[in-house]
Amino acid sequence: MFLRSSAMAAAGAVTLRSLHAQTARIKSPNDTIQLALIGAGSQGQGDTRWAVQVPGVKLVAVADCYDGRLAHSKEVWGNDLFTTRDYREILARPDIDAVLIATPDHWHKQAAVDAMKAGKDVYLEKPMIHIYEDGPEIIKTAKETGRILQVGSQRVSSVAYAKAKELLASGAIGKLNSVSARWDRNSSIGAWNYTVPLDASPETCDWPRFLGSAPKHAWSAERFFQWRKWNDYGSGVAGDLFVHLFSGTHFITGSNGPTRAMATGAIRYWKDGRDANDVLQALFDYPEGFNLSLRVNFVNGGEESEGFLFTGDEGTMEIAGQTVTVTRVPHEKEPGFTVGTFTEAMQKQTTAEYRKKYPLTHPEGAPQQTVQKFAAEKGYSDSYDHFKNFFDSVRSRRQPVEDATFGFRAAGAALLANRSVEKGTMVHWDPVKMQLG
Repeated sequence: MFLRSSAMAAAGAVTLRSLHAQTARIKSPNDTIQLALIGAGSQGQGDTRWAVQVPGVKLVAVADCYDGRLAHSKEVWGNDLFTTRDYREILARPDIDAVLIATPDHWHKQAAVDAMKAGKDVYLEKPMIHIYEDGPEIIKTAKETGRILQVGSQRVSSVAYAKAKELLASGAIGKLNSVSARWDRNSSIGAWNYTVPLDASPETCDWPRFLGSAPKHAWSAERFFQWRKWNDYGSGVAGDLFVHLFSGTHFITGSNGPTRAMATGAIRYWKDGRDANDVLQALFDYPEGFNLSLRVNFVNGGEESEGFLFTGDEGTMEIAGQTVTVTRVPHEKEPGFTVGTFTEAMQKQTTAEYRKKYPLTHPEGAPQQTVQKFAAEKGYSDSYDHFKNFFDSVRSRRQPVEDATFGFRAAGAALLANRSVEKGTMVHWDPVKMQLG
């Protein structure tokens, strides 16, 4: 449900049905989707809690490189849960229909490709890629195997973002000319300083398996549990947070992505050995005729914040959480005039000529509505809807809203920021061919 309030008109309410109720089940409710989790960190376990709330879904297996997470998974989802350090044991099981992949970024491609080749449908956490070469291989494998692959940027399943898409398409703010977005944080945990368990060791953690294709490095509990701080395993704030902002922008505007980018960033505060920047700002040009500016600041001294501002030639549309606010600024009916520096005679003459062309009129009718606010009902979760979307696709075999191509375009655009910072120059991208310029 979505509620709407107006600042200028009488308050009213409209209801939008969430995806909870929109999509009819294709198969019998007795058909249970057997799900496995690959990567049981905080994101993976959090995702799973939403996933198993969808009717007809059961978690049956978990893979992770830390024994403590495997043990905790049994505490949460039952002792009959199959657990392993090696996700290939999960893929070999014929009773598993789909996998939820929430590994470090550098494992995304390999785990997803292996899963699809093993006949499993895939929910793949964002960013879809760690390096650009990952994208074409994931897309190719999805097409060749016919498996469903949905990327986990849940905003594209949000009723708020669907409303924003509808409003923009209807001309609510006129022609779009710019979008600005931010995702700032103001906490140590927000800056990826996740707690390292007291029993962390090479015995309880499968360090070689964690490293995978990453450069070899001596055992490090910090790298294992706080992997986002290093580019060997993560994609920085661009891959963690910019990609959400790109997913939202592309979903709402219908764009395939930007054509060029320029970014700047650095480690401004969290100088703790990490090599991923804690402040990143970037500008992007879109072929549809608008610019996008993005900012992530882990040194933000104020409140943590996430949001968008879409600016058109007739107003603005702001998204904050699950609310959308449209503010319209009516165009002036006349161009106006500036005569103050002219002689008094010329001022009178110019004003008189202007008023012949634009005579003064008394306003008639009700005041024009200038502000509308839409808000999802209390308790709404786009995470639930995103998993509902995925499992509906698993049953119907219809492609989800955030398939591999969408996911590559969002992640590819996001990683342009990292590339620009590394090169110290503007970088180019073909959003249709999904290729670097």
